[in-house]
Amino acid sequence: MDIFQTMRFFVAVAQTGSFTAAAQLLDTTTTNVSKAVTSLEARLQTRLINRTTRRLALTEAGVRYLQRCEKILEEMREADEEAGTAHTVPVGRLKIHAMSAIGNHYVIDAIAKYRETHPTVMFDLTVTNRLPDLLEEGYDMSIVLARDLPDSGFVAQRLGVTYSILCASPEYLQKRGRPDTPGALGEHECLRIVNTVMPAENWAFEGPDGVETVNIPLSAFHVNTADAMTVAIKKGMGIGIQPIASAVEGLKAGTLVRILPEYHFEEFSVFAIYPSRKFVDAKIKTWVEFLKDYIPRLLAANKEVVAAAGKPY
Repeated sequence: MDIFQTMRFFVAVAQTGSFTAAAQLLDTTTTNVSKAVTSLEARLQTRLINRTTRRLALTEAGVRYLQRCEKILEEMREADEEAGTAHTVPVGRLKIHAMSAIGNHYVIDAIAKYRETHPTVMFDLTVTNRLPDLLEEGYDMSIVLARDLPDSGFVAQRLGVTYSILCASPEYLQKRGRPDTPGALGEHECLRIVNTVMPAENWAFEGPDGVETVNIPLSAFHVNTADAMTVAIKKGMGIGIQPIASAVEGLKAGTLVRILPEYHFEEFSVFAIYPSRKFVDAKIKTWVEFLKDYIPRLLAANKEVVAAAGKPY
């Protein structure tokens, strides 16, 4: 019998004043209760209860031990209730990873909206352009862009599809002109974004005639995040690749212009990845369900903005 069970038996005897009453309360036999208390006293090398044929009385040590046991068992009960309700009540902190473009432009927005109805859920968001080790790094979820996912045994919810486009600033186009075909990009300053998602040297466009690949000459500017690339493009440094999420605000404001509107880069899926389907607690479950509704609506709205900035495909 484990220590917590013997504590329960001892507390029941102390509170009822009888081995028999304690046995009835715990749905066991009087012999089991007596053996449990005797075992507990033997382990502690201390008498907790003085027994006579007519009554029981706690010793001084027994009174002190009872107070501690009651507190411990109450904390255990509360811990069990808290853990047991985790799958029904969304509460606590979610540690989330997201790739930069979707993290900065979709996930933060989604967190703000989600917390309007779930204020007891808190978030730790890390934004990086890599796929983390969820278990090793302690993330509850990763939201990533990928063509497909390796077989990891994790749960992956597909939230939608997005793509990237080419943009330049009005000032750059005024100075250098506008390329009218992918092949004409060789005559322009093409800025390179270098990460695990975007192409660096060979830009493969999907257009009216299928896939067209262009080798981009060495650039004077390389950067590793889409939002940093946005700044460089707006400064008139050249033409660069922009995920829809990063381009939308600039397209609306007129600080970015879509180049080659008949073309776009390869489509990527947006995935929410988390470790297990079994015993998923309520904060993850409700967060995933929220993302499955909210992210597709954001993606659709942004595609409308991009379509308005050039010929839709």
